Amino acid sequence: MAGSGKIALAYSGGLDTSVAVPWLIETYDAEVECVVVDVGQGLEDLDGIEARAVAAGAVGCHVVDVRDAFVEEFIWPTLRAGAVYGRKYLLGTAMARPIIAREVVRVARQIGATGLSHGCTGKGNDQVRFELTFAWLAPDLDVIAPWREWDIRGRKDAEEYARRAGVPLPPAKTSMYSRDRNVWHISHEGGPLEDPTTMPEQDMFLFSADPRTAPPEGETVEIGFENGTPTSVNGESMAPLALLERLNEIGGQHGVGRVDLVEDRIVGLKSRGVYETPGGTLLYAAHRELEQLVLDRRTLDLKDEVAMRYARLVYEGRWWGTEKEALDALIDVTQRYVNGSISLFLCRGNLSVAGRSSSTGLYREEYATFESGDLYDHADATGFIRLFGLPYRLAGQARLEDAQETGGVPEPAPDPGEMAGSDWLD
Repeated sequence: MAGSGKIALAYSGGLDTSVAVPWLIETYDAEVECVVVDVGQGLEDLDGIEARAVAAGAVGCHVVDVRDAFVEEFIWPTLRAGAVYGRKYLLGTAMARPIIAREVVRVARQIGATGLSHGCTGKGNDQVRFELTFAWLAPDLDVIAPWREWDIRGRKDAEEYARRAGVPLPPAKTSMYSRDRNVWHISHEGGPLEDPTTMPEQDMFLFSADPRTAPPEGETVEIGFENGTPTSVNGESMAPLALLERLNEIGGQHGVGRVDLVEDRIVGLKSRGVYETPGGTLLYAAHRELEQLVLDRRTLDLKDEVAMRYARLVYEGRWWGTEKEALDALIDVTQRYVNGSISLFLCRGNLSVAGRSSSTGLYREEYATFESGDLYDHADATGFIRLFGLPYRLAGQARLEDAQETGGVPEPAPDPGEMAGSDWLD
């Protein structure tokens, strides 16, 4: 980025982005305007943040509340897709970065910025997620990643730079963990968690109660859906953000939604994170169970394949573009009849299905019952089995004919009782 201009900086108020302000001014001879995007970080992170940005040297600070849009435009589509990364991660941080980056671009356009910047390190996933959004929405603007350019290598270097630049240091960290929080989840990384043999301390958790001390009697919660989208809790229709907050509260009280995961970062490194997603865990469980009731098996198979692809797309920050539009269109079709409610029983960190109801469900008791009835003719199974087993019959016939030609007998299948401990399994 040559010459003077204006840079829109994705600003969190932490040490990294605080020192980024004077560094950008000094290095690029530019004005810096900070953009703070509220995705549910909490008041403690946002309190006084505009004053801190100006004290660091910014000419302005824009605080944008996108919590409702985050739930409706980013969380709900990912939920409807059933996307889960690394078998357990419900993508809380990954979903938030594209909407934050989108708002940075929007403000940049408003103020006539010539550059975009963020405080992500060169080791993590977020640099990719921010910059893919920047590339899609603002390919004409320069992107500056201070962590990939400056000689600051850690917190001590950053604090020393802040002192030299006259930047007030943000409130000192009271935790040894690096955390990311929004309305969907909170993540914990670093500190003792970098040793994968270490069990997390109970006082680390902020969203969920210790399952060992949660109410022993448990609780049943009913979640209603229309077209695959959550609409109600315990029969009460609720707006998306309020619904999620309510489920976070309920799930958290019972210690539900904790995940300890060693995941594969985009850049190729493995990292360990511990996630708390109480409301999201309830929603995923209920949505999955409702789909199992409503969708036929081939659509479920297709949906499972799409879910894995969607999860990789979200994790890697590829939120924009034709691929996602195509996947969303497919998912919309699968969700047309995902209507009804699922009841879940929560107790000391566990959940189980307590009840299912759907006017569009494919389960029919009159067909499934083992009692007598005239809706299902058992004799119909004869023809079905003959056709379904036709490949087996043809293969068996071929083996028999081959054995007859060679004067032998068909080789029998292994005796299950002889398989254990034998070389047959090797």
